Order: sequence, then structure tokens, then C-alpha cells
Amino acid sequence: MKDKITIDIVGSGKTSVPKGITLLEVSKTQTKPWPILVATVDNELQDLSRRLLFDSTVDFLDISDPNGYRTYQRSLTFLMIYAAKSVLGKKARVVVTHSINKNYYCELPDHPEPTKELLEEIERIMRETVAKDIPIEKHTLQKEAAIKLASDFGLEDKEKMLKYRHNLSVSFYKLDWFYNYFYGEMAPSTDCLSQYKLIKRSNGFMLQFPDASLGYEFAELPQNTKVEEVFEEANQWARIVNADTVGALNDNLCKSGNGMIIRIAEALHEKKVALLADRIVNEHRRIVLIAGPTSSGKTTFAVRLSTQLRAIGAVPSVIGLDNYYHNRGDGRIPRDEFGNEDYETIKAIDTALITKNLQALLLGEGVELPTFNFLTGKREYKGRYMQLAPQDVLILEGIHGLNDEISRGVADQDKFKIFISALTQINIDDHNRIPTTDTRLVRRIVRDYQYRGTTAADTIDRWPSVLRGEAKYIYPHQEAADEFFNSALVYEMCVLKQYAEPLLFDITQDAPQYTEARRLIKFLSSFLCIPSENIPANSILREFVGGSCFSH
Repeated sequence: MKDKITIDIVGSGKTSVPKGITLLEVSKTQTKPWPILVATVDNELQDLSRRLLFDSTVDFLDISDPNGYRTYQRSLTFLMIYAAKSVLGKKARVVVTHSINKNYYCELPDHPEPTKELLEEIERIMRETVAKDIPIEKHTLQKEAAIKLASDFGLEDKEKMLKYRHNLSVSFYKLDWFYNYFYGEMAPSTDCLSQYKLIKRSNGFMLQFPDASLGYEFAELPQNTKVEEVFEEANQWARIVNADTVGALNDNLCKSGNGMIIRIAEALHEKKVALLADRIVNEHRRIVLIAGPTSSGKTTFAVRLSTQLRAIGAVPSVIGLDNYYHNRGDGRIPRDEFGNEDYETIKAIDTALITKNLQALLLGEGVELPTFNFLTGKREYKGRYMQLAPQDVLILEGIHGLNDEISRGVADQDKFKIFISALTQINIDDHNRIPTTDTRLVRRIVRDYQYRGTTAADTIDRWPSVLRGEAKYIYPHQEAADEFFNSALVYEMCVLKQYAEPLLFDITQDAPQYTEARRLIKFLSSFLCIPSENIPANSILREFVGGSCFSH
């Protein structure tokens, strides 16, 4: 009987190890700048407790890798909740509400304004637990036993969520005396979690994580006042439809059907758009600039805003900045640090042509507008002309809409700036967030397959570059916005999963995008389905799944 296997460790090469050895044991032979947190085995993400039984390719990950970073976030969150329950009691509720610059804003519902002394006590227990190097153990339980365990620790959100799990077994993680469910892999022990901060903020506190790009130190934590206001609005919207977690959403769908949730969610969007239109007209703004990250729904939002403007007597016209991309392959699109064409920088846009067209329009001249063909990568002219009267409102939408290079020469008092993003209103449960980036990634996978001929693997492959570009070129301008619009819909993953899952399952295990595809499949599995036929034709969601009453 074979008692040795061969593993190929990424960055180290092949080695022979005893059959049945754990990833944790192998990881101790590796040298990394920071603690190894998790690994992939033949592209499958695994806890370090996993035993190796076959010849495999293994990649050990630390905080510098996105999957390693998410593992650190989950594990440190587990440690923080353990410490909070150690202080406040095992049934005390701890809620991770949203993320700010990759750090978690948390609340203690029974202590709505935690004192400095309380946070110091929680942090003291965290430090002591890190020093003790307590293992974080994975335990597989029957679903019924897991639900009872969740009840014992006051985790009502987990009880609701687990009801809708298709699997008969559930993996819980154990830290000392505390059991909890987490969506994703965990660090092997508390010794890996030495870097963190607890910072008093608003009615709760920030759990701050180290930044690998800063040498495991902490980035500056800005106030982000406007963004936090939007997250609070998102939380209010989720409470209105009684769906602040996936379990609550699924409960609602089973008890009341999807009609009311869809109608309320869409009504909240429409009300917000109408209020924005009123403000634009009342303040006599002539130019509306709409910006936001990819897949935030800018195109549909711009058309819905123009409809509301018409309803109160204004005459709007919309220009999409995506139509001003330089032609692909003409040598004018800059390359990023990896040598790839960088479509996220404003230099990929023909700003000189935008400025020329904008100035001509403001002078009342007629302009022929381009249309960018994403399949051919070329700008086309199809006889689309535009001319503005003095009372007209011009709407420009695109990822760089708030960059001053777009509206050079336009007086500030004539501009109205709107930043749009899909800021998730719903979490899987109290402790497992749905990142805003995941919402947009799933949207983009579905949209780009249908309208741009792009496979899910290609979209996943480009996603890190997209995020780097957004951090560099888009988010620095968001605080300049006059208003924010949150395009997330509390029910949208129930619809998108039906489109995204087949595309993700099509990615084979030998593909480099497989690990991310499996992560997204697992994430989508938590949601019950809603047929797309029930979605209004003017919904922002229609921009991604098709069937919009607006031209795409």
C-alpha cells in the first residue's frame, strides 16, 4: 500500500510527503512573509486541517492573496465575537453590518453605544486568546444538531439561514467553548490573528484589518461620512422589507411570496430617483454627472432619472461615457503594471473628444455621438445626433463621470454629481457579510456573457484589475458627489443565481478561475430563486438579465 504521495507546492516545487499528512503540517515547512492561513488543493480552497491523500498541487495563501485576506477577515471576526460573548454572555448579539474600506463596522444591539471601557475589555480578551494560540477547529454536524447549537448560542440568524440549506450536514467552527457558522474557510489557530484594531465609531465600532500592501500595517481610516450614510439608508431599506439577512429574506419569500418584496424594493428605488430629479430642477443644475464602479447600474439609472426629470417638466438627454473608449488595439489604451491594457484608467477614454462634444452641445450646436461596439472593440457612428436647448438637462454617465477631466470648462454651480454603487443591504447572517464587490461581480458575469460575449472565466480573470482601477481612479472622487444612489436590490441574488450558476459551473477544475467560481457558487446557494419574469421592465436588474424597457 502506497504510504507516500507527491505534492507540487506552488513556489517551492515537488516533494514527497506521508499520505494523510495535514496541510498545516506541510505549511510549517514553508516560508512566507506573513502567517499561512489557508490553501488550495488542485484549485479547491481548503482549511489547513485538510489531510492530503492523493498527489496534488498545493498553494499556501497568506493575507496578500484575496482568499487569504477573506480568511483573515472571517477568522478575526470569529475571535472578536468570541471575545464579545465572553464579556457580555454567550447569547449576546454581535452584528457585522457593513464594510468601510475593507474594515467591518459592527454593532452590539444590546449596547447601542459601546463604551471605550467595553471595547478595551473585548480587545483584552482578544489579545489573551491570540497569545494562547487556541486552535480553530472545524466540526461537521447534522443540520438539525447545528440548528440546536445555533439556538444555544443565541444565533437566531443562523437558525433561519440553516433551515434553507440543501445539505444534510453543516460545518461549524469551534473556538474554545464557542461554536459558530462561517461561510468559508478559517485560519488554523488564533496565533495567526495578531494584527487588528477596535475603534469606536457612531453607534458601534470598526474592526480594522491589516493591509498587506502596507507591510501588514493599517491603512488610514477616513470618516467616509457620505458612504456611511448610504449604508445606514441601505440597512433601513432592508428592515422595511424585513430582509436584513438571507435567512430572513428566504423566510419572507416562503411566507409572503416574492411580489411584495419586489414591489417595495423597486418603489424605494423609484422614490429616491424622483427626489434626485426634484433637487436637480429646483437647484437649476444643467449638467448631471453620474459615476460609479462597474456593474452599478449607471446606464439604467441615468434613463430612469431622465424619465423622472421629464415628469416634472425638464428635457433631459443622456450620453454614456463608455461610448468614448479608445479603439481597442490602436495603441492609445495604457497598460497596467502587469502589461495588460488598462480599461479602468480615464486615459482609456477619449477625454479630448468628450470635451469637444460637451462644449459644442452647451453652445447649442449639433453633435454626432459615437457608439462603442464592445464585440469589435471599435467606436462606430450610426447617425445619432444631439442638440441641446438652453433649458435642457444633459446627463453624462460612466465610471469616470465625477472626474473633473470629463467636465472641464463647466461651472461648478451648473453641475450635479451623483455617485452610484451597489451597496449590499443584506448579509448572509449577522456575522457573514455579502461584499459589495461580490454583488457587482455576479452582475457583471451575467451581463458580459449576454451582451459582450465574455465568458465567466474571462470576467473573473479581469476582476482584480477592475478592482485596482476602481480604487485608484473612481473611489477617490466619491466624496465629491452631491448625492449617492444605492442600486442594490435586496432580492437580486435570488434572480441572478439562475443566470450565473450555469456559467460558473462551466469553469473546469483545471482552470485558474475555478477557486473563485466555486466560492461564488457556494455563496449563491444560500438564496431561494425568484423567476426573472416577475421583475419590472424598468428595474436596474434588467440591465443585467435582459428584458429592459430601455434600450441597452
